[in-house]
Amino acid sequence: MAEKLEMHTKDLTVENIDKIAELFPNCVTESLKDGNPVRSIDFDALRQELSDNIVDGPMERYQFTWPDKSKAKLLANSPIDMTLRPCPEESVDFDNTKNLYIEGDNLEVLKLLRETYLGKVKMIYIDPPYNTGKDFLYDDDYSISTKDYSDLSGDKDNEGRMLVSNPTTNGRFHTDWLNMIYSRLKVAKDLMADDGVIFISIDDNEIFNLGKICDEIFGEQNFIAQMVIDGTPKNDPLIISTSHEYCLAYVKNYDCAKSREWGVVNPLYAEPIRIFNHDKGNYDHIMAKLKQYYKDSDLLDDNISNYKFADELGVYRIGPIDDPQGAGSKDKRMNPITGHPCATPSRGWSCTLETWEQWKKEGLIAFPEDDSKLPSKKTYISANQLDVIRAYFKLQTRKDTDALKKMFDGKKVFLFPKPVSFIKTLIDGCTGEGDIILDFFSGSGTTAHATMSQCATDNKKRNYIMVQLPENLEDNLKHASGNRSKKSLEDAIEFCKDNHYPPFLTEIAKERIRRVGNNIHQSLAQSTLDGKKNIDCGFRVLKLSSSNMKDVYYSPDKITQAGIDGFVDNIKEDRTHKDLLFQCMLDLGIELSVSISSIKVEGKEVYDVDNGYLLACFDDNVSESVVTEIAKKKPVFAVIRDSSMDSDSTATNFEQIFRSYSPTTVRKVI
Repeated sequence: MAEKLEMHTKDLTVENIDKIAELFPNCVTESLKDGNPVRSIDFDALRQELSDNIVDGPMERYQFTWPDKSKAKLLANSPIDMTLRPCPEESVDFDNTKNLYIEGDNLEVLKLLRETYLGKVKMIYIDPPYNTGKDFLYDDDYSISTKDYSDLSGDKDNEGRMLVSNPTTNGRFHTDWLNMIYSRLKVAKDLMADDGVIFISIDDNEIFNLGKICDEIFGEQNFIAQMVIDGTPKNDPLIISTSHEYCLAYVKNYDCAKSREWGVVNPLYAEPIRIFNHDKGNYDHIMAKLKQYYKDSDLLDDNISNYKFADELGVYRIGPIDDPQGAGSKDKRMNPITGHPCATPSRGWSCTLETWEQWKKEGLIAFPEDDSKLPSKKTYISANQLDVIRAYFKLQTRKDTDALKKMFDGKKVFLFPKPVSFIKTLIDGCTGEGDIILDFFSGSGTTAHATMSQCATDNKKRNYIMVQLPENLEDNLKHASGNRSKKSLEDAIEFCKDNHYPPFLTEIAKERIRRVGNNIHQSLAQSTLDGKKNIDCGFRVLKLSSSNMKDVYYSPDKITQAGIDGFVDNIKEDRTHKDLLFQCMLDLGIELSVSISSIKVEGKEVYDVDNGYLLACFDDNVSESVVTEIAKKKPVFAVIRDSSMDSDSTATNFEQIFRSYSPTTVRKVI
């Protein structure tokens, strides 16, 4: 059927709003036009995105806001004068690994990573503080006092009295948490690949606010699921004892993400039904194991691995909808997705038209988006089957907990670590060969553990970036409440002392990753399977620090070209050549996980980054002949220390040498 001509020009306003929505989804709001809500641009919000100052706007509109939200936006975009310093002595296989473990405030670290890893991270998983009233929140520069909060929020009556009875558990309680999470998610989005996905664990305290923040930052259209994760019931319920938490899932760009091949995750438990695909050979063993714990469960007569799909009604498998006898009706039936008739089975339909309409009404038919394909009949998993699945994963969680305790010499150093099997599920379903996984609230290191474990399971190479603040366990113990929490912290501190580590959470996590890596390597060494890849179980430790430069601030676009004037030596005395190298890598947008080696040129150490992509020399008394040898290797980037050149002649001829031997090399001097 021919399409009608529009007979008018395009509505450029709508197109422009679409473009702005793609860049700044938080700037798209609703306003009234002729009494009806329409999409419009929040110009105050747009001005804030494009401004380096706080922008106030009086316009009333539909929005989710709180005191100091503008400062949280500003903080996400503001520059920092920081760097990452390498710590080879705390790392494992520093020169070869592509995994990163970064210690420091995650907002600052995310900003440092933004340019280098822009659009490169396939999956983010975070388990941030839940705002239970007992969590430690990140204390950012814009933190406000109770008085300041009250003045901003208007929570006072005319006589200056607070209108809420407990500000710690009401407005200000949420404001601190919202400011903390907002700026971090805003920066994290920039790191995500267009088809990337983020998973955020949370509980009832902030699930609704987190959803609103994610809608604003990622866009409502990029919401995927709010998974419910079964857990242990709380033993101190006020009214209702809850036994679950949540995991929100958003993609960076829905149109890009939907073209990917995704694994299926069961939203009723946040574990994949498809995990049984990996265990088909052990299916009977798994069922027998479960029967030992659940004597009253009937043996399932339908293989669980068939249940690979999920919707709002639950988890289901699909099956044919044609008549196995070949005598069914062949009448035309409509596909509600396409609006066209469905393809008709060659053997006819297995149900009458009346039954068909009833199934369709109940959502029991899976319709394809392609009219050439046949629809399928949905069969939802039964309560009994679901109980067995949950039992299986509870056993897996218990197994994870027992293994961690054994790994740490019988000490329970982590109170509530996330199940490795859960994170493995997300990694399995959402990532593949060569993908990067980021966790910037990495805590006990479960995501690193799960990444290495999944790579060993499916023989694919993935790499992780873990970011964690080095929390002092002794300080945490002073503020801990509850016997279990105190005992866990005491065990962790004792473990650190026994192993001569300072009492920091990061030390425990790094040791966990080391031990997991050793276990994986030992397991692979004993494996008889062919074609096993060398799983990367190493990690580079980097630590957030002030800039290597003396009282000098520069951003990547301000690195001076050869011939810089300025300080005789503008680098801090306590900084090593590797410190300078990693700051150069950050400034030049070179991934921090690439290979690094060093070569000698006339006795001077020259760093070779990513097989000749960057050559850097920071030694003293570098001669023209050394510069010439570097230029002859034709790197993409060449970096030399300004004070390193042995004479004015070398400095003068530096540019000419590169123009002669490697004119395309980008030359930088620090």
